[in-house]
Amino acid sequence: MEAINSIQDSEIGMVGLGVMGCNLLLNLADHGFSGAGYDKDSNKVEALKKAALQPSIHCTANLPEFILSLRLPRSIILLVPAGAPVDSVINEMLPYLEKDDLIIDLGNSYFKDTDMRVIRLKEKGIQFMGVGISGGEEGARHGASIMPGGLPESYERIKPFFESVAARVNDEPCVTYLGPSSAGHFVKMVHNGIEYGLMELISETYALMRQLVGLTDGELHMIYDEWNTGELNGFLIEITAAIFGRVDEKTGKELINEILDVARQKGTGMWTSQSAMELQVPVPTIDMAVMMRDLSTFEVLRKKANLIYRPGEPLFDGERKLFLKQLHNAFLVAMLTTYAQGFALLAGASGKYGYQLNLESIARIWRGGCIIRSRALEDIQSAFHLQPDLTNILLDPGISRQMIVHREALSLIVSQASEVGIPIPGLMASLSYLDALSSSWLPANLIQAQRDYFGAHTYERIDAKGTFHTEWLKKK
Repeated sequence: MEAINSIQDSEIGMVGLGVMGCNLLLNLADHGFSGAGYDKDSNKVEALKKAALQPSIHCTANLPEFILSLRLPRSIILLVPAGAPVDSVINEMLPYLEKDDLIIDLGNSYFKDTDMRVIRLKEKGIQFMGVGISGGEEGARHGASIMPGGLPESYERIKPFFESVAARVNDEPCVTYLGPSSAGHFVKMVHNGIEYGLMELISETYALMRQLVGLTDGELHMIYDEWNTGELNGFLIEITAAIFGRVDEKTGKELINEILDVARQKGTGMWTSQSAMELQVPVPTIDMAVMMRDLSTFEVLRKKANLIYRPGEPLFDGERKLFLKQLHNAFLVAMLTTYAQGFALLAGASGKYGYQLNLESIARIWRGGCIIRSRALEDIQSAFHLQPDLTNILLDPGISRQMIVHREALSLIVSQASEVGIPIPGLMASLSYLDALSSSWLPANLIQAQRDYFGAHTYERIDAKGTFHTEWLKKK
């Protein structure tokens, strides 16, 4: 390790001066912290120099100069793409770092990669934190939801910085220490999985209102805007309303209709589904959201199949006002179901990975700044406040009352969509999850009998303890 002496006194370092890194560094400077920024791209360095009116920001494309500018022990935030780039930056910095320096990965890294980096850097005397951040460039500049994991003492070092740049709800910062090692990145991964689910559900309501009811973009703008004033209030509903009010500068038409119907992904939704399967916690709405993004990329196949299976457009002969009310209530049930799946996954991971997550605190910091912020999180926080060991939010008395009242609406919407062939797998999966979760009996006994029949996997009985096997082919 090449030890170097500090020649300046920047309190915090930022590696990666893209939109997020640049805005977060400016946000820190606004709150009185001195910061240093580093990026290999000199254009990004120059852009930050022009944007930074504060003398407290030092930025450079020279790594040794960047390291020299930081106060000891150093605290360095990484905002670079997940995967190999994170390890590459760490390797470049290591010769200049010293014992007790702290690296904070603020990107969307896979939580198992974070675990490995914690172990690797601990051997070198370097502290490492995996921290989730949500809110996009606006959040980075004016207040985000921040999800830190790592050593408690590492968090105490970085706490003043994070609390200053976090969003605030009821004057509380949307940041809190979550747990050891990769806890922060796991929570952020689940946040993104819930985000996938909610976005899919909203897109399905759009499909029904456009394809079945025939609403115009202007009408859709007004409906989502109205939804955002009530119990469906949330950031994703808010921006959906705004999207339908946007005109394309190039064509003069509604921009939404100029966008190709292909949705990409960067992997966090897929990681959520994979982790849920590993932990054996069902998250079907999130799974369907991931699947539909994949399916959307098969454009040619979809067009060929459309010619075979869709000879005409669906016809709506119902009462429009009633349908829209049912759709509102159906989305409410599916939205709560999606949150329930995400929090159930967090609960499953908490014990398995030793995170000891406080689910009330997670609901609290998600109320502001982040992409999935919504009014529903107030009820979810209250549910965990009353019952910290609540295994599923759908068991909460207040939330369950909403589900019972509006389940029929979701059932009716799913039925109507099925009749006319409009795909709404997220809404369907939400209904099936609710129905399965509330079933005191499931046909899994037949599945287990089949497993025992062909593979001697044994089964349990309802009238005796232990495991049993039947020789199914043996004659009586």
